[in-house]
Amino acid sequence: MTGWFRGLGLVSVVLLSACATTRPVTHHEGDGVTLGQQADRERVLADTNHWTLQGKLSVSDGNDNHSGGLTWKQDGDRYEFTIRAPVTGRSFRLTGGPDGAELDGLDGGPRRGPNAETLMAQTVGWQLPMAELKSWVLGLRADAGPADIRFGDDRLPSQLVQDGWTVDYKAWDATRQPAMPSKVFAEKPPYKVRLAIESWQLGQ
Repeated sequence: MTGWFRGLGLVSVVLLSACATTRPVTHHEGDGVTLGQQADRERVLADTNHWTLQGKLSVSDGNDNHSGGLTWKQDGDRYEFTIRAPVTGRSFRLTGGPDGAELDGLDGGPRRGPNAETLMAQTVGWQLPMAELKSWVLGLRADAGPADIRFGDDRLPSQLVQDGWTVDYKAWDATRQPAMPSKVFAEKPPYKVRLAIESWQLGQ
């Protein structure tokens, strides 16, 4: 792993402490009203595959922690995932789609792989479930098999368990319609992915 990736972990706590306030952890099974509201959200957002989010990302393998500023642009099946180092300002860019993935910004030039998950694991040791995260970040269940979903007192999803990952929705932006997640923590021991979203631009 390159040195600048190791250096990212030094400020991960500072970055995440500046994000949206964490709501109290409550997990309730959905009743008819709550499940109906979630079904409505999923219908509205089901075809949302053009968007840009800005925020901060922290990734841990149980030993090392790495974090940085994030810009994620989703354009249908294609994505551009840019992470900026907080101290040096150096960035790397993960791009790709159904035909494979490319990681640019590492020493030695671009690296390529069959998909984002394999490429990130092989080059920097990150376990980043990109295919599922595309849905989870919208507060939706992914097309990855059965999912157990629970809700907070605000009737918005508080926890989603799917494909071996536990996704906790720590905060939502309820000023948007529909409401959108603003703090998403995903964990599959020993791996952790923490995403704090500062802004959403849907349809862009």
